[in-house]
Amino acid sequence: MSTADAATPFDPLRYRADFPLLTRQVHGKPLVYFDNANTAQKPASVIAAVDDFYRCHNANVARAVHTLGEEATSAYEATRDKLARFLNAPSRDEIVFTSGTTQAINLVAYSYALPRLAPGDEIVVTQMEHHANIVPWQLVCERSGAKLRVAPITPQGELIEEAFVGLLGPRVKLAAVTHVSNVIGTVNPIARLARAARGRGIPLLVDGSQACPHLVVDVQALGCDFYAMTGHKLFGPTGTGALWARREHLQGMPPFFGGGEMIRTVSFEKTTFADPPHKFEAGTPNIAGFVGLGAALDYVEAVGRARIGAYERELLAYATAALQSVPGLRLIGEAPDKAAVLSFLVAGAHAHDLATLLDHEGVAVRSGHHCAHPLMQFYGVPATVRASLAFYNTREEVDRFVVALEKVRTLLA
Repeated sequence: MSTADAATPFDPLRYRADFPLLTRQVHGKPLVYFDNANTAQKPASVIAAVDDFYRCHNANVARAVHTLGEEATSAYEATRDKLARFLNAPSRDEIVFTSGTTQAINLVAYSYALPRLAPGDEIVVTQMEHHANIVPWQLVCERSGAKLRVAPITPQGELIEEAFVGLLGPRVKLAAVTHVSNVIGTVNPIARLARAARGRGIPLLVDGSQACPHLVVDVQALGCDFYAMTGHKLFGPTGTGALWARREHLQGMPPFFGGGEMIRTVSFEKTTFADPPHKFEAGTPNIAGFVGLGAALDYVEAVGRARIGAYERELLAYATAALQSVPGLRLIGEAPDKAAVLSFLVAGAHAHDLATLLDHEGVAVRSGHHCAHPLMQFYGVPATVRASLAFYNTREEVDRFVVALEKVRTLLA
């Protein structure tokens, strides 16, 4: 796929052809894949990159001087360079490969936060966080005697910014916030939150899982201290992701995992560790996965992140208006600034029943608590249906989705 001209109107059909799975039928009907916040589909170039690695270059990284080992290492490390450019990191050595956002956040929780926490200290999160940005902090708080403080949101799903800033007191050792909510799509004002936190000497971690597929992410402009991202939502393989962290933090953090390749020397008396990022990357990594992630980054850059975001905003507006026409439908979360995620309920219908019957119409959506129990409790619901869109989705698919939803609503009435 060649790089698109920024002046060319965005044509999702041009890109759909790059995604083999989108040609599938489900229950005899063409697939409408609206579960992109759960995992995104993979373009043929990503599938081919993984296949080519195993067919032609398979070897372990950083351990062999033979040709295959050098080829594997080169391809693997090239993805670190691509991620540094993708996030506008100051240095490639600030990119730590992880299995995804969950591991990245746990790395910060145990390697950065836990050694600095004492009884009575605090960590601040928000009410809209994914469990991956709640549970690790609860675990280190339990170990240290620290407390978790929660910034509230409005019924529309916006973070109450002044309340968040008001929680940033002298006992706060770290704040953590999602860039884009995986449930309601809210885009948080990270740059302002980071300025407020850093002005008080408090590092800010950002969960960027849902942001990277939709927004242009620039960690230097955002001003945060840690940025966690995952590959499989960014059209790459599962089991891939990264943590970006400021160099001074990485240098002061002890290793989280121990093993091979993260060391400089080992004896039974003492081990000395490699410099960041390698001291956090023990063991054999998901090499083929990271080669595939590099191909995904190339693909997204060729499409154009700004163009993706602009098209998805148009599609979100179209889908929002279409859903609002469905009788008895309640949208959950209507922040003015949001990504292409729509959570909703229909009066008289359970979310799981809706999703199951929609599947029989060929429409793939997610139902449940979306790994965000506290947010469900805030809205007073056990679950929602979530339709999450990507740049390969179309207005025609939205129309088919609404027709299917009307049919299912009638069946459940």
